[in-house]
Amino acid sequence: MGETLDDILNDDAELPLGSDLRDAVTAWLAHLTSERGQSAATQEAYARDVRQFLGFLKKHNEHPPCLGDLARLDAKTIRAFLASRRKSGAVSRSLSRTLSALRMFFRWLEREDVLDNRSIQTIALPKIPHSVPKPLNVDAAAAVVTPGMPGALDWIAARDAAVLLLLYGCGLRISEALSLTLQTAPIDGRDVMHVTGKGGKERIVPAIAIVSDAIERYVQLCPYPLQRDKPMFLGARGGPLAPRLIQLAMEKLRHDLDLPDTATPHALRHSFATHLLSAGADLRQIQELLGHASLSTTQIYTEVDTARLLSVYDAAHPRARTA
Repeated sequence: MGETLDDILNDDAELPLGSDLRDAVTAWLAHLTSERGQSAATQEAYARDVRQFLGFLKKHNEHPPCLGDLARLDAKTIRAFLASRRKSGAVSRSLSRTLSALRMFFRWLEREDVLDNRSIQTIALPKIPHSVPKPLNVDAAAAVVTPGMPGALDWIAARDAAVLLLLYGCGLRISEALSLTLQTAPIDGRDVMHVTGKGGKERIVPAIAIVSDAIERYVQLCPYPLQRDKPMFLGARGGPLAPRLIQLAMEKLRHDLDLPDTATPHALRHSFATHLLSAGADLRQIQELLGHASLSTTQIYTEVDTARLLSVYDAAHPRARTA
C-alpha cells in the first residue's frame, strides 16, 4: 500500500488537524483494515478522498478541522466541496466514490458514539453515465496473448505473456494474477486455481492448458529463485511485479497491433466474459468465474453481445444498408 491517510495525518505541515479528529480518522482507517477487509487499493482511495475533504474543510473554515467542525457540518458545505472537486476535473465516478467514503466515515463516527451528523446522508450520489465494457474481438485478443516462438522468448516476455493469458484465458483481475504463487498457480499438474478476489472472496477458476504452459515457461526462464508462498511474477530487479509494467506492455501491444486505446489489461477480462457468453456459456457460470458478487454486474455483458449483434446487422443486412 502507498501513502495512506495515517501517513498524511502525521504531517502537520501538509494537513494540520485537531488531535481528536486525527485519532478518530486513524481509528477508522484501522477499522477498514481489520474488520471490513478492504483491499489496500480501496483503503488508499478512501484515504485520498477523506484527505481531500479535510483539506477543503481547513480552507473553508480557515482553521485546522476538528470533530466539532464535523458535528456542525451542513449539506451546503458538502455540496461546496463536491463542486470544488468537479471544478478541478473530477468525474462523476470519482465523486460518487468520495461521497461513499465520507458516508462510511460518518456512519462509523455515529456507531462509535463519537458524533451524530447525518447531513452527508442527504446528499445524493452523482449519477454515473451508463457504459458498456469494450472487449477486444476474438482475433485481436488472440494476437495479444499469442507469444513468440518459445525459444525466442526472454523471461520478461514470457512473464508478460503468462500474465496476459491469465487475464484473457481465465478472466482474472490484474491484481489477482499478480498475487498468484507457485502453490496457487495452475502448474505441476493442477488445472484449477484458488483465487482471492475483491473483499477477500475466494473462488475456484479453471485454467486451460495454454495458460499453464505459459506460466511454466516463465517459471523455467525466470532468473530469480521463486518462493512457493510468495508472488511468483517478478520485476526486472527481482521484486514483486507492479501492475504498471503490465499496463506498459499492453500499451506497446496496442501500438504494434494497431489496437484501440480501449485495449487495456482489464479489457482482456471483459473479452474473456464476452467471448464465453457469445459461445453459449451460462451467465451464472460466468459470474462465478469472474467472482462477481451480484449477477446484475455480470449481466452487463449481455448488453455487449446485443450491441455487437446490432452492429453486425447494421453492417450486413440489406435492409439496414438501404435505410
